[in-house]
Amino acid sequence: MPRDRPKIPKDTLVNWQQLVDLVAQLADVPASLIMKTDAPEHAVLITSDHPDNPYPVGLSFQLNPKLYCQGVFERDGELVVEDASCDPAWADNDDLEHGMSFYIGLPLKWPDGTVFGTICVLDRKRNRQALLFREGLGQFARIIESDLALLQEVYLRRALEEKLNETLTQLENRVAERTRELQETNTALRVLLSSLDDDRKSRDHEIVEQVRNRVLPYLDKVRSHLGRDEAQHVYLDLAENNLNEITSSMSDKLTDAFAVMTPTEIEVAQMVMFGKTTKDIAKALSRETSTIDFHRNNIRRKLGLDGRSQNLRSHLLAIS
Repeated sequence: MPRDRPKIPKDTLVNWQQLVDLVAQLADVPASLIMKTDAPEHAVLITSDHPDNPYPVGLSFQLNPKLYCQGVFERDGELVVEDASCDPAWADNDDLEHGMSFYIGLPLKWPDGTVFGTICVLDRKRNRQALLFREGLGQFARIIESDLALLQEVYLRRALEEKLNETLTQLENRVAERTRELQETNTALRVLLSSLDDDRKSRDHEIVEQVRNRVLPYLDKVRSHLGRDEAQHVYLDLAENNLNEITSSMSDKLTDAFAVMTPTEIEVAQMVMFGKTTKDIAKALSRETSTIDFHRNNIRRKLGLDGRSQNLRSHLLAIS
């Protein structure tokens, strides 16, 4: 159990005040005290409300062998001094400065057994009624220790809850930080992949343009100079078809498709890709729906979809 302790709340102090006042009344003594020990200091925490009580709250003593409460701690139990003036062990104790020659005290402990302080009664004469009340004083001591146990349990639970909340906050912060790191990494990867893809497309486009501009035209010239050798024509056609297939797989199909469309058809095609209906497109372009249907039919024809049931938007998305 941790050594730090909870503060005694005001409502508990009020209850203890009522308790010591009751003890003073039942034991018929001027002074009934709850003492708080923070070694080597031993101070009055609660004091009975009595005109002849010389012990105000906060009055502090240094623990020493001539202090009644020190005797309680040494015995780890009840100390009874009926008349200190007749007892050599206590004839010069500190409380005789106040004339308090009669004392009964019991230790008060935290749940782990460490000292909280004492509960005691004091008088200037031998007090038979207080002696008869010794068992009652012990019961009051147990009440105070029950309060201490409850306060300590509440304190530890709150401390544990705060620790759990702190740990949860730290974990949440770590998760959030890790999430940010992953998001940043993903963003960087997406940028890198996009850059690589752009580079690939750029290189593919260059190759396609070079083949189309620097190779295919010469094949036409070679064809015009071939004789009637059918085998040569076949091989030339195969070479041309293979080059067309290679460049076709390397080109941007959507860009190629847009290349054969008019600007209005491209606009309509893009809106179709975004899921716009004929009515939506007509409204956006300030055209009749019949005009949009005309452009859509032209687009289908140029994409080779004329007479086929394939959805135009699905086809455009597939080649994008």
